Amino acid sequence: MSIQSVSDDYRNLVELNYQLYNGLLLTLPLDAVQQTGVVLPLLEEACRQGLAAGVDPERILTDFFANQRPGLDEEQQLAFLFKVIQYVERQIVLVDALEDAAYEKIHDTARRCDLRDLAARVSADNLQDELLALLERFQARVTLTAHPTQFYPGPVLAIITDLTEAIRAQDIGRARNLLQQLGNTPFFNKRKPTPLDEAVNLGWYLGNIFYPAIGRIHRQLAEQLDSGYRPNPHLLSIGFWPGGDRDGNPLVTAEITTKVAAKLRDLIVARYHRDVRKLKRRLSFADVYERLEEIEHRLHRELVNELDMAYASPGQLIAELEQVRALVVERYQSLYLNLLDSFLLKVRTFGFHFASLDIRQDSRVLADCLKRAIVNNPEAFPENFASLDEAGQVDFLLGFDQELSWDGSGSDATAPLLSDTIESLALMRQIQQGNGELACHRYIISNCRGALDVATLLALLRGTGWSEPSVDVVPLFETIIDLDQAGACMAALYANPRYREHVRRRGSSQTVMLGFSDGTKDGGYVTANWSIFKSKEDITRVSRQAGIEVHFFDGRGGPPARGGGSTYEFYSALGKEIESNQIQLTVQGQTISSHYGAREAAEHNLRQLLAAGLENNLFDRPERQLDAAQRELLEQLSRISFEHYQRFKSHPEFLPYLEQMSTMSYYSQSNIASRPPRRGGDQADFSSLRAIPFVGAWGQLGQNVPGFYGLGAALQQLAGAGRLADLQALYRGSRFFRALIGNSMQSMSKANFQLTAHMAEHPRFGAFWRQIHEEFRSSREMVLRVSGQKALLEDNPASRRSIELRQRIVLPLLVIQQFAFLRINREGLAEAERERYRKMIIRCMFGNINASRNSA
Repeated sequence: MSIQSVSDDYRNLVELNYQLYNGLLLTLPLDAVQQTGVVLPLLEEACRQGLAAGVDPERILTDFFANQRPGLDEEQQLAFLFKVIQYVERQIVLVDALEDAAYEKIHDTARRCDLRDLAARVSADNLQDELLALLERFQARVTLTAHPTQFYPGPVLAIITDLTEAIRAQDIGRARNLLQQLGNTPFFNKRKPTPLDEAVNLGWYLGNIFYPAIGRIHRQLAEQLDSGYRPNPHLLSIGFWPGGDRDGNPLVTAEITTKVAAKLRDLIVARYHRDVRKLKRRLSFADVYERLEEIEHRLHRELVNELDMAYASPGQLIAELEQVRALVVERYQSLYLNLLDSFLLKVRTFGFHFASLDIRQDSRVLADCLKRAIVNNPEAFPENFASLDEAGQVDFLLGFDQELSWDGSGSDATAPLLSDTIESLALMRQIQQGNGELACHRYIISNCRGALDVATLLALLRGTGWSEPSVDVVPLFETIIDLDQAGACMAALYANPRYREHVRRRGSSQTVMLGFSDGTKDGGYVTANWSIFKSKEDITRVSRQAGIEVHFFDGRGGPPARGGGSTYEFYSALGKEIESNQIQLTVQGQTISSHYGAREAAEHNLRQLLAAGLENNLFDRPERQLDAAQRELLEQLSRISFEHYQRFKSHPEFLPYLEQMSTMSYYSQSNIASRPPRRGGDQADFSSLRAIPFVGAWGQLGQNVPGFYGLGAALQQLAGAGRLADLQALYRGSRFFRALIGNSMQSMSKANFQLTAHMAEHPRFGAFWRQIHEEFRSSREMVLRVSGQKALLEDNPASRRSIELRQRIVLPLLVIQQFAFLRINREGLAEAERERYRKMIIRCMFGNINASRNSA
């Protein structure tokens, strides 16, 4: 399908239908509609024209009220603006549903079926045996996180799902009722969700999306590869962070982790119970039906708490189902065997854990636990432990095999945190005993600084009763310095015989996590991406030399500034120097709902993930390999960009600008997640700031700085040195560089500097704003020159048109938010008025974030 055809489909299926259904919304008997619906188009136009003319948001709204609502006093004006916010929030939901309903068309999934194309190419190149062998060992894992980037509460997500179905069926009456339900459903939480709430909310995706989608993908593979396909139950799996990720979140406790693990088991048992009931409708044969009925009865007894566990392990259930299968084959001509085999594959895939619950904690907390252990158990450690060099400490800790006493853990402020961290280590063993090893088998060390952090965790695990920990230790490297040293760190660990033995027991494989979010926050967009690419190459090299298969786990957020963007383009850009027998990544918040919220979207994105990984292992493509000249150019680009970003980050107005002129400080008041916006309390230093409020605040400003800052300066400097042709050749010849430029285009396409143009004359921040704007202009100009495109995202019409539609709809919210910022900064403002403007800023955050779908 041509670019023009995709653009036409978007216009016909989304934009024109938006006018139809928005007109329907205007007829509903809703307070927000009756008060604002008729004049909202006038407000949109006033905002567009005013910003284009350089008028500040406060003046735009003042003039609007004077012209369109002259009889309203100030109190009534604010009430009107809150109604506008409510109405626009629902318009955004309508766009979400329309895009989901048209997903297959506007994303051209019929043509862009990468697994089908892959199978055809494999057949043409006579690589069928290689592909079948690869499918038996390849794995992809999508890990759901509870990071605060999703502003839709559960009931609204359910309405979006039902509205999507009604639109797809062209059921106008049902759509009207759902829009009316939407108008009467709150869009924000009155209290912060608990980690358990977050787990329950994400459980909807597990049961309704991933459970059936993974089974369908296996069926599609079997159809495309004929009888040679042998399903690998680990080909696609799900990871889970809510209730396990305690890094900087004191609300995630051992009690919560226990409840989440139990909830995950309940969810999968309920799915199995439902599927067995369905099987009985077809496998109604003598002796088969009775056996299925017994399985159903046991699962039911667990669901109603008559049994602690219907089965002690997935193997027990699988054994009974295999007996049923044998009967169907021997006595009943294999009738409906495909249904039974499909269910068996699900049991092998999901076990009794459904999703693997990862435990995560900061390395500094683990170090404090070790210090407490030494204080409580001096006899277990050498007297000179503190004076040993790092290699000596690592060697001792890797050989540590004593159970420790944790009594008398102290009464200081850190005692609860340390006690919970220790308790979580022992809890992993209990969860494995109840739900299987895959239920909780990974411990992620945030802010991992080297081999000592890994050795510390293993010593603590043994100190809590593990003899041989069935735990995969996953170091997470995040800062630019740590990324640069990651290869050396892993080499040092592999060189230690004790660690090598641990890795051997874990299948001679090692998972390493790399953090895009904090990498970008630390070193800027270009350097973070290039450093992660090089780090993967370094770690792959030392792992291969040690005979260890490394698996990379990418901590990716929604926007390009946090590793987002096109997943397929990212993974298909990796060359042979980067191990790719597995693909693992995090998805969170809006990315979960936009990429995996509907069946078609989920299957398409999972298929693309598989295709990218399989392609990397099967085919050599020159555009995935970087030659020496290309590497030298990327190195220069990274160095210049890094220096430019560091000067920007060290500007004296950098943090004050974010704190006073953006929504950064409002994330903690938004009731969208249990996790605090800063690590370790509320101290106002850059290092403690979470990447999500940092990136999200720039998005709310319409500036999206982390997605481009430093790129324009670097491209411009190299072009000025006569290397524009080299950059253009790099764009044509390197998938990595094309993905880097394309994702930055996505960030810039969502920027709107007209919104904050009034800041150019701000007495304190004017010069700083102008600096940001100049870098944006430079970046936009240079990416177009390098790519040869005439407009941002010219080659991606669906994304471009979606962004344009959403930006137009949300424009009044952006203007209202800036209006509230201007008002709240007035001197002498009464506290009651200040509180109203605070609420207005926060309410606008919801709609602005949801409209962008991947802004944080």
